[in-house]
Amino acid sequence: MAERPPDVLRIGDVARLTGTTPRTIRYYEELGILPGARGRKSGSHRTYREEDVDRLQEALRLKDLLGLSLEELRELMAAEEARAALRREWRSGVEDPVRRRQILNESLAHIDRQLALVRHRRDAIARLEEELTTRRRRVRDRLRSLAEETADARS
Repeated sequence: MAERPPDVLRIGDVARLTGTTPRTIRYYEELGILPGARGRKSGSHRTYREEDVDRLQEALRLKDLLGLSLEELRELMAAEEARAALRREWRSGVEDPVRRRQILNESLAHIDRQLALVRHRRDAIARLEEELTTRRRRVRDRLRSLAEETADARS
């Protein structure tokens, strides 16, 4: 059996590093949240690189932090991947000012989509916080009323 380069990881290694399961990794690949294992022949082991681990960790963090659906996560990660491709193109030394402007405009559009999703989640959390604060206030008011009723009954 050929030895793998040290920077190549198998799916079990990636699962351990990210605190998830091989099943989740395969499912994220199916959904397009993660790219499929590179150059894998049918029946061979999935192998990953450090950037794949980083991408998976970011996807898991965003899903947990924002409570995203898998479709929302897929959309957010696709926008991030598109931005990364634009950054690589920009850094390659594009000299055409028209293309440079296009790259920047495309990047802004991706960022705007990501911000819209984050703001939607933030607003939903703010609404929940407001509802809970209102409920808390009602319960405290009832406790205060009950304490007053109990004090009046003792008098």
